[in-house]
Amino acid sequence: MTRTSVIDSRPPNARAKLLDAALDVIRAQGYSATSVDDLCAAAGVTKGAFFHHFASKEALAVAAADHWSTRTAALFAAAPYHHLAQPLDRVLGYIDFRAAFVTGPVEGFTCLVGTMVQEAFATSPAIREACDACISAHARKLEADIAAAMAQYGVKGFTAASLALHTQAVLQGAFILAKARGGPAVALESVAHLKRYFILLFQPSPV
Repeated sequence: MTRTSVIDSRPPNARAKLLDAALDVIRAQGYSATSVDDLCAAAGVTKGAFFHHFASKEALAVAAADHWSTRTAALFAAAPYHHLAQPLDRVLGYIDFRAAFVTGPVEGFTCLVGTMVQEAFATSPAIREACDACISAHARKLEADIAAAMAQYGVKGFTAASLALHTQAVLQGAFILAKARGGPAVALESVAHLKRYFILLFQPSPV
């Protein structure tokens, strides 16, 4: 999803500008390749302003993960699929909603926290934990609809929580493939496979 798709109306200040810049710059360059100077230049603030708000690049990354989570949570909370009557339709609507953002330059639709955790999981426990919190919290928002669909269709053998996390595994993997291939087509194919998987999984059992 693009930065403009998750923007809010807060008055601009140095901290907010740096966090917004992090969403763009880190997704485009990666965490390791992004310097404090890069972030300051993109935000239009001084290095002094950076260190007034953040003790280090790592501290900004942790805050950026929370910032990303807050912005995207608001976007998904307002999504139209929540108004569908059937729980399975809401889950499929969620997948369609995700697919609608997979367009344009790769850095515009890939995930900030997925990008950071791939690089920093072994070197920064703070970043890893912040990214896990974001991804896991997003997955939990699917659990109620998945659980309701499982009950409606009599699907057993796994938990709604594990299937909700699986959706995120597919999406994050799709973003990696998009980066490897340099475009959205392969990611869209993966998301389409995810939707087909749900449709097959929740087909009524033969009588």
